[in-house]
Amino acid sequence: QVQLVESGGGLVQPGGSLLLSCAASPGISSITTMGWHRQAPGKQRELVATVSNGGRTKYADAVKGRFTISRDSAKNTLTLQMNSLKPEDTAVYYCNVIVYVNILEYKNYWGQGTQVTVSS
Repeated sequence: QVQLVESGGGLVQPGGSLLLSCAASPGISSITTMGWHRQAPGKQRELVATVSNGGRTKYADAVKGRFTISRDSAKNTLTLQMNSLKPEDTAVYYCNVIVYVNILEYKNYWGQGTQVTVSS
């Protein structure tokens, strides 16, 4: 079982910055992709950014150039640096990891979510 603990959410003014962090259970050696998703009130959860175990990153168009995802595979940690925040970035942000189980199975794990509110 993989546990994910997120931190770093909060209230910030438009144009401000926040750093989200996620720590996965130590000793898990089979994590493949790690990522951040978000869900705004009344909307579906959407992908924000992902990073593969090879370091390849992917971003939603809405956050490209403003957000930066990074991971420390040795420590099983993930961060999301969010700059130039906009009110439309307001959402609950969820950490997500995909764990390789065997050639036929991967498991998906989610954190509990951290609230990000962008408002003046």
